[in-house]
Amino acid sequence: MSENRVAPHPILERYYRDEVQRLNYVASAFDETASHYDRINSWMSFGTDRWYRRQALLRAGLGPGMHVADIGCGTGLVSEIAREIVGPEGRVYSVDPSRGMLDEAMARGRVACPLQGKAEKLPFNDGAADFLCMGFALRHVADLNATFGEYRRVLRPGGRLLLMEMTPPRRGLTRALLKVHMRYVTPIATWLLTGSKTAQVLYEYCWDTFDRCVLPERVVASMATAGFENAARHISARIFSEYTARKPV
Repeated sequence: MSENRVAPHPILERYYRDEVQRLNYVASAFDETASHYDRINSWMSFGTDRWYRRQALLRAGLGPGMHVADIGCGTGLVSEIAREIVGPEGRVYSVDPSRGMLDEAMARGRVACPLQGKAEKLPFNDGAADFLCMGFALRHVADLNATFGEYRRVLRPGGRLLLMEMTPPRRGLTRALLKVHMRYVTPIATWLLTGSKTAQVLYEYCWDTFDRCVLPERVVASMATAGFENAARHISARIFSEYTARKPV
């Protein structure tokens, strides 16, 4: 393992003991829960998930005719919205390591160019995309530095990067309410709605990764270290981080 590696969060021993186990856990959990994912996310976000993602893409500069790489596409919601924005002259490539998630995205008709792959080793030539995005999946990569280096490679000169993440406040009432909703209410509701223990535990895991994620300043610094310019964080609704940057021309 590279000594320059920056993991997005520490090992969470409730779920796995090392990096190999983490990869296996995440892969199997997302494969198994793909059919439940949209319903729970929509419920968890009170139906705002589609609206928010659209606004974030537009704020980051996505426009007609662009070629987009949607990394960690899951069930394809961001890909579907991006396809609507770029229009018939654009193209959206949808990448995810989970075969189950890609199958669900294709079954829903959301993706036109599905590709199985992981963030640290993308199935693209250099400079293939005008815009690269990742929605709420940065916590699942192995190494921020390797991931951002790969993102820079895949973007053309002047290409834009957008990473959407949730960043719980470190203290206060907002944090307490968010923790109750995401760590306890959502997993219980997930089990009641789906009957899937795996899905229930996955949403507990999601809160733990949000909560233990490296500080936003570290994410921005890793983007800059990878060679991006104008690396910055925009905060929305007090809990959402939109990390944006640009590949130098």
